[in-house]
Amino acid sequence: MPVPPRSPRWAVARPARPTAAVRLFCFPYAGGGSSIFTSWSRFLPESVEVCPVLLPGREERFGETPQTRVEELVPQLAENLASWFDRPFAFFGHSMGGEIAFSLAHHLCRAGRHRPAHVFVSGCVPHPSPLLRHTLPEGELLAEIRKMNGAPPEFLESPELIELLLPMLRADFALSESCVPAPDAVIPVDVTAFAGSADPEATHRQVQDWAHHVDGRFTSHELTGDHFFLREAAPLLEIVGRTLV
Repeated sequence: MPVPPRSPRWAVARPARPTAAVRLFCFPYAGGGSSIFTSWSRFLPESVEVCPVLLPGREERFGETPQTRVEELVPQLAENLASWFDRPFAFFGHSMGGEIAFSLAHHLCRAGRHRPAHVFVSGCVPHPSPLLRHTLPEGELLAEIRKMNGAPPEFLESPELIELLLPMLRADFALSESCVPAPDAVIPVDVTAFAGSADPEATHRQVQDWAHHVDGRFTSHELTGDHFFLREAAPLLEIVGRTLV
């Protein structure tokens, strides 16, 4: 008898904390995956269970076609994460991930169920991108990735890795560029926004524009670093942990 195909996982607890009071679903930046959040539980209280979201096209789901449109991805996330919403939960997302987190929160709030307790948006703004990176020729796209400090040297110097991973990165940029909220898109949820002090992609002033999309308490923080300031996780997670307990 043939073995039925295994349904893809959409989230994983790292580590599982069965008695945690709140789940923190974490959405990666373009080109990133769940491994970004591997160490986060060490910086957060035991009452928080870190649950990275597993998006199509990377890691254990590498063989799947990456999503390029938020309006297609968000309903799938809502359906496949619903069983995880059996206790209070919050969303964290950086760059593309922050845009997805807001879009999913907006979708859930409009549906009238499974509302997140808090949303953290990091390194992203609620405006159209001035540059459609997913349409750039390969050389220009790699130059943009290098300028953003968005990939390790071993990727940028390896034709094999570029051939393997660039389609996923291009799809992620297309997805990110589709995530612009409508002017009247508002969520009745408390939101915290983060910006890097040397991030030209999303300055502190620019991330504060998320306040226009929040019918709840809004706060923002500027942390030291460039667009990938979350790689120095401790200062960020001190705020996240304090907010969730």
